[in-house]
Amino acid sequence: MPHTMVVGVHLALIKDGHVLLGQRAGTSFAEGHWHTPAGHLEKDESVLRGMAREADEELGITIREEDLDLVHTLHHLDADDGAGRLQLFFAPRAYTGKITNREPDKCAALRFWPLDGLPEPIVGYTADALAQITAGRPLSVVGWPA
Repeated sequence: MPHTMVVGVHLALIKDGHVLLGQRAGTSFAEGHWHTPAGHLEKDESVLRGMAREADEELGITIREEDLDLVHTLHHLDADDGAGRLQLFFAPRAYTGKITNREPDKCAALRFWPLDGLPEPIVGYTADALAQITAGRPLSVVGWPA
């Protein structure tokens, strides 16, 4: 039987050694933790379309699909529910609009943090992925038994 899994799309918006993170609020996952702007892929959309949609919904910025580069793939085993998840991290080459918190019911704050001084608490796999991106590694696997 083919394996199915949830696919997450994450915006790795990095400028001058700083990454944009949002502080999660009012959600069932990682309340109060810092995390990249992200969401789940919806039915009948490509990963590029899903990332562009999430950037618009959460931040109010427009990113053309052709301006998105996949910078990291993280395959992790979720310790909470035992499900495998594929997390795709995209960096935009360009975008238009002003970054705005368009989901204040889910995000208490947006802030750029230095990559060498990430906040606590932070979603664990987000910190892992950002370290891998900084090191130039395109793939990581987290939480699976050896």
